[in-house]
Amino acid sequence: MDDAPLLPLPEGCLYGRLIRREKRFLIAFAHKGQTLWAHTNNSGGMLGLARPGLPVLVSPAPGRKRKLPFTLELVSLNGPEAPAGDPFYPLPADPPGGGWAGVNTLTPNRLLRAAFENGRLPFAGGYTRLTAEAAYKNARLDALLTGPGMPPLWVECKNVTLVEDGAAAFPDAVTARGQKHLRLMAELVRTGARAVFFYCVQRADAACFAPADYIDPDYAALFYAALDKGVEVYPFIAPAGPKGCGLGRLLPVLPGSARRSGKNPA
Repeated sequence: MDDAPLLPLPEGCLYGRLIRREKRFLIAFAHKGQTLWAHTNNSGGMLGLARPGLPVLVSPAPGRKRKLPFTLELVSLNGPEAPAGDPFYPLPADPPGGGWAGVNTLTPNRLLRAAFENGRLPFAGGYTRLTAEAAYKNARLDALLTGPGMPPLWVECKNVTLVEDGAAAFPDAVTARGQKHLRLMAELVRTGARAVFFYCVQRADAACFAPADYIDPDYAALFYAALDKGVEVYPFIAPAGPKGCGLGRLLPVLPGSARRSGKNPA
């Protein structure tokens, strides 16, 4: 499959080292001996990705109205790490070419649209229109796809940055909101609609996908119950790097019984 970036990063990105994460939505990073600040829209645990000294890539914020001038996009998985987590330890001149995790939680929605417009979504054949932030009852879902003679197709996007024992896993923190989405999507299937979870796995070291039952067992139980009711799940590797994010291979979903026994079908 073509892994060329569908979402290129803007010019003006900076390469630095993580100093610390504060209040979930802030990070301090070192760049050329300076301490700078960036916004991170990732409210999850970012397990393993918030260690001081890890290389990071940030993008410039569009416009001049935002308080913080940068957004955290990528965290390096393979270093080069700094000795003793020293964020001011010198970095190579260029970012490493691989081994990144994409942590921008706006990317999955943007990637969904880009993939749809480029005919790259295997589950969307016959659909001709994508409406973002579509309303259903008192909730909003990330997208609604429609097309002539096609049932409505509701899509909820999730960003995945956690990999354990080769399995990409979601969530990385207990999520009442995510549980609500699973119940809602199962309800939509009962109305005759299609309901799809688009899991955007923004790292390339996963062989399969499973709900993180060791973090949120209620989410995992609802996940497998939703599958039994006809909810569709598409976990895609979305290779992320300094050039941007692409759409890669579709990962197999680990069955519930295999997940509990620790087996990996890949």
